[in-house]
Amino acid sequence: MKNTALTHIHEKLGAKMLPFAGYNMPIQYEGVNIEHETVRTKVGVFDVSHMGEFLISGPNALDLIQKVCSNDASVLTVGKAQYSCFPNETGGIIDDLIVYKMKDDQYLLVVNASNIDKDWEWISKHNTVGAELRNISDDYSLLAIQGPKAVEAMQTLTSVDLSAIKFYHFEVGPFAGVEHVIISATGYTGSGGFEIYCKNSEVEQIWNKVFEAGERFGIKPIGLAARDTLRLEMGFCLYGNDISDTTSPLEAGLGWITKFNKDFVNSENLKKQKEEGVTRKLVGFELLERGVPRHDYEIVDKNGNNIGIVTSGTMAPSLNKGIGLGYVTIENSSIDSEIFIRIRKNDVPAKVVKTPFYKPNN
Repeated sequence: MKNTALTHIHEKLGAKMLPFAGYNMPIQYEGVNIEHETVRTKVGVFDVSHMGEFLISGPNALDLIQKVCSNDASVLTVGKAQYSCFPNETGGIIDDLIVYKMKDDQYLLVVNASNIDKDWEWISKHNTVGAELRNISDDYSLLAIQGPKAVEAMQTLTSVDLSAIKFYHFEVGPFAGVEHVIISATGYTGSGGFEIYCKNSEVEQIWNKVFEAGERFGIKPIGLAARDTLRLEMGFCLYGNDISDTTSPLEAGLGWITKFNKDFVNSENLKKQKEEGVTRKLVGFELLERGVPRHDYEIVDKNGNNIGIVTSGTMAPSLNKGIGLGYVTIENSSIDSEIFIRIRKNDVPAKVVKTPFYKPNN
């Protein structure tokens, strides 16, 4: 079991620690609902240093990224980031990731913790163009400072104008007394804020100064359990649940990051799938009666016939209702379609809805 550079702090704060993707991670501190609400209304800090980081450099760095990623990284300029995925050779997804353009010939790829080794092998296998690869996952920490008060609370820690960093853009600059920190306007919560990349040796200083600066804004540490409820309210996919080696990006509603103006791994087959149409689709749904949908629950029609499966589900803290994501047959995927979630032996009525489930004015 690996620890992050901040594990001792989480334990001191009384966090409930559990194994996650091979790491000893804080799942919750005060409680999921309190932490969720903190991020929606104030500012909260996640230690997500378990995530993986790969540096791809050299004159052929872009060629390699274009080959293994579904999105078109050629449109990136320095200071811009892009959501993408690694398609596999059988129509599924190796992982989803964020690509950062650091310099003209250098990119940072941020991948899921549970897939670091798999992703590294995949990229290395396809590196026939001589790009320089470095796996820096064990050397870097990542803090997600999320919530509507994040910009105001953190501005005293940097000379970089945080309000000027657009969504999916980043700056490299001083932060909390540390030079050359990546300050990225990204996150997994839908409530705004930043992700801060720094070296392991620097993260404790940053953590402490972040909490000093955020104290008057009601800042709190947030665990991975609330990270999951926050991302689900936004309808964001979680690898291993909503997307996997057996789900195509087109089925998962990720056609917007699947660009056919270039060749990439399995692009011909995915292009054919786009032309012919998919037979199932990832949809958002909300329960019309009390209940909590869970991963792997069956989705049925009014006659009890199986039409799909729940991939993520929860009782949404911001909405006080059961919501989820799941794959259903294309015939049952339209907005307002009536479906039923089989919870234990009861078929609980639900309807397909447009995501995100949560909107700031809810």
